[in-house]
Parts: sequence; structure tokens; C-alpha cells
Amino acid sequence: MSAPTATPAAASGGRKDTRGRLRRLGEWCARHFVIVIVAWLVVLAALQVLNRSFGGDYSDNFSLSGVQSQEGLDVLKKHDPAAGGYSSQIVLRDTSKPLTSYSSQMSQTVTDLQKLPHVLSVQNPLPPPGSQPQSTGKQNVGPLSSDAKTGYVTIRFDVQPSTLQDDYLDGVDKSVQPLRSAGVEVEYGGPLGELARPAADDRVSELIGFAVAIVVLLVGFGSVLAAGLPLLTALISVIGGLACLGLLASAFTFATVSPTLATMIGLGVGIDYALFLITRHRQNLMDGDDPVRAAGRANATSGRAVLVSGCTVIVALAGLSVSGVSFIAKLGVAAAVTVVSAVAGALTLVPALLGLIGRRLDRYRVRRPVAEASAGAAEGQGVWHRYAQRVERRPWWFLAGGVVTVLVLAIPVLSIQLGHIGDGADPKSFTDRRAYDIMAQSFGPGSNGPLAVVIDQTKVPSDQRSDLASKAGKALTDVQGAATATPLTATKDGDVLVSTVYSKSSPQSETTTDLTNRLVDETLPQAVSGTAAHGYVTGTTAAQVDFRDIVASRLPLIIGVVVALAFLIILVVFRGLLVALKAAALNVLSIAASYGVVVAVFQWGWGGPALGVNGKVPIESYVPMMMFAIIFGLSMDYEIFLLSRVHEAWLRTGDARASVAHALEITARVITCAALIMVSVFAAFVVSDNVVVKMLGLGLAVSVLIDATVVRLLLVPAVMTLLGRHAWWTPRRLDRMLPHVDPEGEERD
Repeated sequence: MSAPTATPAAASGGRKDTRGRLRRLGEWCARHFVIVIVAWLVVLAALQVLNRSFGGDYSDNFSLSGVQSQEGLDVLKKHDPAAGGYSSQIVLRDTSKPLTSYSSQMSQTVTDLQKLPHVLSVQNPLPPPGSQPQSTGKQNVGPLSSDAKTGYVTIRFDVQPSTLQDDYLDGVDKSVQPLRSAGVEVEYGGPLGELARPAADDRVSELIGFAVAIVVLLVGFGSVLAAGLPLLTALISVIGGLACLGLLASAFTFATVSPTLATMIGLGVGIDYALFLITRHRQNLMDGDDPVRAAGRANATSGRAVLVSGCTVIVALAGLSVSGVSFIAKLGVAAAVTVVSAVAGALTLVPALLGLIGRRLDRYRVRRPVAEASAGAAEGQGVWHRYAQRVERRPWWFLAGGVVTVLVLAIPVLSIQLGHIGDGADPKSFTDRRAYDIMAQSFGPGSNGPLAVVIDQTKVPSDQRSDLASKAGKALTDVQGAATATPLTATKDGDVLVSTVYSKSSPQSETTTDLTNRLVDETLPQAVSGTAAHGYVTGTTAAQVDFRDIVASRLPLIIGVVVALAFLIILVVFRGLLVALKAAALNVLSIAASYGVVVAVFQWGWGGPALGVNGKVPIESYVPMMMFAIIFGLSMDYEIFLLSRVHEAWLRTGDARASVAHALEITARVITCAALIMVSVFAAFVVSDNVVVKMLGLGLAVSVLIDATVVRLLLVPAVMTLLGRHAWWTPRRLDRMLPHVDPEGEERD
């Protein structure tokens, strides 16, 4: 067993003391505050100008190489380019008279739509003059309803319509104007409807989060300036980070949710990091330091915890690249950009502003300001001190209570259903939602997510193709979960057979997912068996199912990688094998609990309508992956902040149990306030119109709340108390192999 008390000495002996760098940086920024503040403002302005001039747009245009849906689309594009593009619908309805009354307006609309850029083909829903509308299969799936009062125009594009510029809609609006002028209701469905959605505006969410943060800071710390500094520095850091993200978007494709996600994370960690520094700085001032020295010492102690925590968050986000899906990996990059800017702001801008304020930090107050107790201060007799003593006396009770709470909250995760949230969950003010409802009412819910069956018979001899078509047609009849399937038709070159299968349920339902997998794994292989043909299921819904399956299969790998990285970081920082194991295990438990809450609210519908979600929806396939990486990284903030105080007291006193109680006493208020702020920032995003943003906001808010209360105030102190001095044990050989990092030690003068 290595001696824990010898570890810091061993860490510093014979090595260059790197702790002085952070202290020198903090003192220099505090002393030269004008230079630092002006430099930040100049860089911020320059980034804004560059972003406006050269910044890119955000788009959900991405493809999955190697999956069967993409291969099927490629086959269709090769043999019938007009049919192999990206489809979208323009939904038409007139409740007073049939659409056949508007044949001239319809013809004009179709003609004008065909002239638009990127349009491959346009399908007129009206039957030729003199003929009657026909429907194949058991259910009328369009393009014209039985009463002819509802129909849809199918447009195929050579690019994903949702990735086009907003002004593209001007041409579409102009093309459908003859129908609108005649009194026909016109709505845009699918990707075209997504393009028509109002631009995301998260300013309300940000204002709500800021307002709650101000109240928490004022109540928690009493000083107006101390409450305003974390908000100001976090805001400046996020603005700078978002500008950098915009410049990156000019070279790489980032999802439309990227800036919102980056804002959520950047504001949360930015406020937390500044709060940790300001709290220590205030105590240094109370201990008699001048403002410059106090800022330097805060940078050398709490600043080191900020640096380690920030690196941990970034490492956890980098773990998303293990998914092998660029869409998800880039979401991690987007979030990491604002984390980097938040760390930079905490270590440079915060000391500069503290130097500017000087000793006036608590001049404007709403109550008597309080600060974190210094490491060597005598224990007090406050609420947190008494609570810490209770945990020390009855650790098993607190451990059992925490574990039961987490496990109960995690129960819903056992029934989690990954999928894609369809247009039916959007607000009714969105045109794609109105189009979705009309399609579901008139043609069945499956009409909103048709599955294109593609059979490549290029290598099948001509004399065998008729039998193949007959066999495949029978196989597509009465498929479990399918409402109907259109007859197989051959492309112009005769090498590919195409059919459209409609599910009995909505695109995001588990029935549709099962139908897609059944077609891919059972129906089509049986249909083409004994021939050289190959079958595919393609289209938007099929691609979403493939994406879901990839994410679900790789989620355990990402969890394993992120947990392993976090374990190594805690082990390196605190030199305690059991401490690292405890951190990994408890974080997994807390994340499972947050998953459970998200499943209950959105998938089970327990409160979803109150959040503006229409009905029950599946969990967006990449949300658990994103939540895991972000939560695991953010949880390290409080983990490192608490454990560093425990470790510091343990090295000073050698009393393991008392060290836990003392650390809990001096950090509980700061952790509670920091957590309330982060919860408010995340929870404020549930007012967003984007259901995925709602899901992420609620999930992150709940996870932080669980982590800062149940985990950090119940489980961690209980486990650390029970482990005692064994928590800091590390085999000597392993200790010699690990690099030495001091998370938050007293700086050397």
C-alpha cells in the first residue's frame, strides 16, 4: 500500500512546480485587468465580425455510409434518378369541395414546382381527365383521398430539402399560390416542412436561466457584484464560443441543434467555474490577502480544479467519437467548444474582473456575504456541519436512502424505446405538424413515413425476373405491421423493382421500427432467396431506423469508454483506486436515474403535454448518448470540487472520516448553489419548440439535480466515510506509473 500522505511530496519532489503558472496567470490578469478586459472585448468583436462574414450554417444533412437504407437509395438513384431523390409532400385540403375542381390551378402549381432548382420530379395527385382516382391495397394511401377533398403533391429533390436556404421557400410559396388563392389549404410536410419551421430562438430560455441564476446567487452569496460576475463571464465566454462554432460550421456540417446544445453547456459550466473561483477569492480577501494576491491564489487552487474539470468534460465529449457517427461526434465537438471558452474565461477574465473590482466585491449587498471556509479553519456549528456529522454517524442509512432513491427513479429506463421524434410531436403552429395531422386523418398514420422497398435484380437473368417479381409481390402481402403495400413496379431499365410499404402506425412508433427490421431481416431475404437479387428498405423512415440501430449498438461502447476515461482521470488526480471506482459507479447510477425520468416524462407521457409535447414520443436515438457524455463530464465538476476538499483535509489531518464531514460542510452551500444555477439554465430550455432540445434540457437538469443532491450529498459522503483511509489506497507499482496532477493544492510562494 502506498502512503497517501507521502503522495503530494512525491509528486513535487524532483519536478518543476507547475502550480505557480496558474497563480502567476491569475495575478497578472488581476494586475493588468485593463489589458485583459480590452483583449477579451477586441477578440470577441473580431470573432463576431468573422462569424458574420464567413460563418457557416447549421444543417441536419448527413448520411450513414454502409447501412442498407443508404445502399438502397444509391441503387435507386443509379437506375431511376428521379425516383431516387429526397421526397417531401405538399398537403392539400378543401373541406367544401373536391380537389378535382381545381385541376387548372393544380396543373399550374405542378408546372411551376418542376421549374424550381433541385427538383427532380413532381407528382400530380389528380387523376387524368375522364378517369377515376384509384387506390391499391387495403387502405387508400393517396395521393388523393376517397372523397377527393384531400391530396398531396410528392416532390423529389436532388438534395435534402431541409438543408436549403430559407429563401427557397419563396419559390415554393409562389408556386402554390394559385391553389391558396382558390381557397385550398396548403401545408408543407416532411423535410420541406422542416425548412418552413420558424427559426429557433432560445433567448427566452437563456433569459429564464439567467434570471433564476441571479436570484440563486443573490440569496446564496449576498453580494450583487459577486452574483453578477459569474453571469457576465459565462455570457461573454459563450458568445465567443458560439462565434468559433459558427466559423467551424463553415468548414464542417454541424446539426441544427448544435448551437443550442453548446449554449446550454457553456452557460452551465461557465457560471459554475466562475462561481468556484470567486468563492475562493472572497475567502482569500477575508483572510487578509490583497486583491491581486487573492485572485492569484484562487487561480492556483480553485482554478486548477476548474482546469481539471474542464478537461474531464472535454474528454467525456470526445468519447462520443467512438460512436463512429460523424453527426454525433460533431455534437460533442460543438459542446466542447463552449467548454473551452468557459475555462479560458474563468482562468483569465474572472481574475481580471476581480482585479478591477478590488476590495469592493461585497460593497453592494442584499444580505451579509458569506464565503467558503479556508482549508485550515476550525469547524463551525452551522446546518451543514450538523448534517455532515449525521452522515458521519450513520453512513449506512444515508447510503441505503440514496441507492433506493436512484434505483426507483431508474425503473422506467428498463422500458426505454429509442427512435426518431416525428413531426406529430411539433406544435400545431408548425406547417409540418398540420400536414402530418391531415395525412394521418386522411391516409392513415403510416402515410407520414412510407417505406420504399427496392429489389436490385441487375444480376438476375431476364427469364427469371417474372418469377422473382411474383414471389416478391406475394412476400409483401400481409406483412405483419403493414397497412398496405403498392404493387412492385420496374424502373425504366427494368433492373430494379420498387414498392412502397405503409405501416399501420406512425413513423416514430415501435410498430414501424419492427416492420422495417422485419422487411430487412426476414421478408426481403425470403423473397429473393435462390436468386442473385438483393433487397433494401430505404427512405427517410428506414434511414432513421438504421441510425437508431447503430446508436443502440454502440451506446454500450461509448458508456464503457467514457466511464474508463473518467475512472483514469479520478485515479490520476486523487491517487485512490477505490475513490475512482466509487466515482464511476455512482455516476452511472445517477445517469440511469436521469434516463428514467426522461423516459417517464416523454415516452410514458407523464408530464409531456405540460411541456408542449403532443402525446407519447420515443426517446430520440442520440439523446441518451449525448446525455451520458455531457452528464458524466459535468458530474466531475462537483466530484473534483468535493473530493479535492476531502483529500486536502485528509492529507492535513490523517482523519479520513472527519475529512469527509469537513469537506461536506465547507462545499455543500457552493455545490448546492452551483447546481441550482445549472439546473435552472438547463430546465429553462424545456420551453423550446424543439422536442429534442426539451428532452436534453430536462434530462440534463434532472441529472445535475440528482448528482448534486442524492449523489454528492448522500452517496459520496456515505461511501467515503465507510471506506475511510482505504479510499486513498493505490498499489505502489500503479502509483509510480501514474502521472502526478494536483487538482487543488495550496500554491507555493
